[in-house]
Amino acid sequence: MNIVFFSTKPYDKKYFEASNKNFNNNIRFVDPHLSLETIDLIDDAPAICVFVNDVLDKPVLSKLKDRGVQLIALRCAGFNNINLEAAHELGLKVVRVPAYSPHAVAEHTVGLMLSLNRKIHRAYIRVRDGNFSLNGLLGFNFSGRTVGIIGTGKIGSIVARMLVAFGMKVLAYDPYPNPECEQLGISYVGKDELLEKSDVVTLHCPLTDETHHLIDESALSIMKDNVMLINTSRGAMLDTHAIIKGLKSKKIGYLGLDVYEQEDDLFFEDLSWEIIQDDVFERLLTFPNVLVTAHQGFFTSDALKNIADTTLKSIGEFEHRQKLTNELASVN
Repeated sequence: MNIVFFSTKPYDKKYFEASNKNFNNNIRFVDPHLSLETIDLIDDAPAICVFVNDVLDKPVLSKLKDRGVQLIALRCAGFNNINLEAAHELGLKVVRVPAYSPHAVAEHTVGLMLSLNRKIHRAYIRVRDGNFSLNGLLGFNFSGRTVGIIGTGKIGSIVARMLVAFGMKVLAYDPYPNPECEQLGISYVGKDELLEKSDVVTLHCPLTDETHHLIDESALSIMKDNVMLINTSRGAMLDTHAIIKGLKSKKIGYLGLDVYEQEDDLFFEDLSWEIIQDDVFERLLTFPNVLVTAHQGFFTSDALKNIADTTLKSIGEFEHRQKLTNELASVN
């Protein structure tokens, strides 16, 4: 089958080409994001493969339909960048990779927590500069502290297990409690109670209308002073302007981000020789208690292999008119 891959990097090509030896598709990799301006890159391809920052709104989907596209394969778990209702109205099939490696994101989440707390990233730079002073590097024990996990699906539940092992008291908020978490002795509480009682808050839910700007000025107002806030899910769950106010007032004592609300024009690109035009993002980077990574939580060899294998398996199911195991069949 002919497939056009958008937003591709060398590592995408490496893992998909290796996996494709078992499927024999005709894959064409293109660098740009999918948008109205780049749809012309599709040529006689019934399937396309896209990533987190590709645009799949109704105008784009309509053009895809006109170009003969029948299947959209998301090589990620999240699907907030696609208008599912429009896709279904147009008769376009949509598949995703629901669980390529929840351990990868969970481990990165805990890594951000540890580095922020013990200032590991700052200590590394100091020592390389010959500065062996411990001033300013004081941390705290996670053991005995309270962590609030918002969203206890595959990733959130793994984070919960890790933090239970640290000796933390774990609170959780999720409309659908996870029996695995309940067996660990984790307490499910309301969102406000979680925010009020937690020393650390970490987000692991999908981006929906309900979770957009989940952490805003109102949410911050009921959180503990000097709280640690971690987001490895989707950037728009945080109201970034409110977050900056929280950092300035010292309501937020530690901020760890692997995602950013306006990351589309930044992340996955080398802009080291460019003048960054996003003043809000640049303001975030001025705070010494902020640690940002560029959407790398998923980025392990295990995850990339699983993404490639699962995506091409889904495309194979479509080609052979089989049931689509990982189809997004309804608007969630």
